[in-house]
Amino acid sequence: MAGLIPTIRPATAADMATVAALYGREVTGGTASFELEPPSVAEMTARFDAVRDRDLPWLVAEVDGAFAGYAYLSPFRPRAAYRYGVEVSVYVEEAARGRGVARALVTALIEAARAKGLRHIIAAISQSATSDASIALHRSLGFETAGVYRQVGWKHDRWLDVTLVQLDLSPDGAPPTGEGLRLGGGLA
Repeated sequence: MAGLIPTIRPATAADMATVAALYGREVTGGTASFELEPPSVAEMTARFDAVRDRDLPWLVAEVDGAFAGYAYLSPFRPRAAYRYGVEVSVYVEEAARGRGVARALVTALIEAARAKGLRHIIAAISQSATSDASIALHRSLGFETAGVYRQVGWKHDRWLDVTLVQLDLSPDGAPPTGEGLRLGGGLA
């Protein structure tokens, strides 16, 4: 994947096998997810549908036509008062890391959240070999550290911290300009 210039596009159901493979590798070998068993393609498709049912973006990055990663927004919490906040999730193929793929995906999601009149984007970054780079990426895009959950996850025979970073899309505290997200139903 030399000379990366990522192309960002909306994901489709046809992408879910590739998405599930990338996510599954992270579940079994990494700590970016606290799941312990990789979800099936059917389960990833159900998660994709749940995101899209809320009119939120799920994006895929490609480099020279090859899958390089994915990212999506999901509701931050299910209660109505949280309807203006979303959580960002981003996963990048190992060969594409450090080459602008995550930046392109998160930047596109920030633009989508602004267009929807949302207020906050939160990222929960678990302790890993790449967490410092992920935190630095988010900070470079305007996210600020909101806190750290200490030793909150047990995976691969060790306790893991989760750093929360937050981007305030309306730091002036103005009232919402829209209705916010449709909440209810389940998202994993």
